[in-house]
Amino acid sequence: MTRKSAGLLVYRHPPPGEPGGLEVLLVHPGGPFWARKDLGAWSIPKGEFEDEDALAAARRELREELGSDIEGDFTPLQPVRQRSGKVVYAWAVRGDLDPATIRSNTFTMEWPPRSGKTAEFPEVDRAGWFGLDEARRKILPAQVGLIDQLEALVGAP
Repeated sequence: MTRKSAGLLVYRHPPPGEPGGLEVLLVHPGGPFWARKDLGAWSIPKGEFEDEDALAAARRELREELGSDIEGDFTPLQPVRQRSGKVVYAWAVRGDLDPATIRSNTFTMEWPPRSGKTAEFPEVDRAGWFGLDEARRKILPAQVGLIDQLEALVGAP
């Protein structure tokens, strides 16, 4: 069975009169495996789902990973397939969350490996707003297509 994830590609335009173009909110995975990775490691806020409605799962994942809810018009994007084979369903939504206030849920894993000890880590250790060019470098390669779809959809003034 194909694994599925659902997530939200949150975007914003700069306020009138301020420089800059379209920005997207990306999250960096927490835990020791990702600690020193940057380019090609970020993602949209997303998570796996099975039997629940995909948009409901996407909204739940944003809440779990960032500690915030978002309202707005959710525009479905074409799903993308990651290298692992997982299919990512995503919706674009305009919003403005403060990355400094994120509160992520946590997970537990054995760390260090083969030590018999467990440690708790945040699922997301940070979030940030990025212009489209920088976001394309930061995001997992398979998710670049989501940014391309957003740009085609809303433009990048």
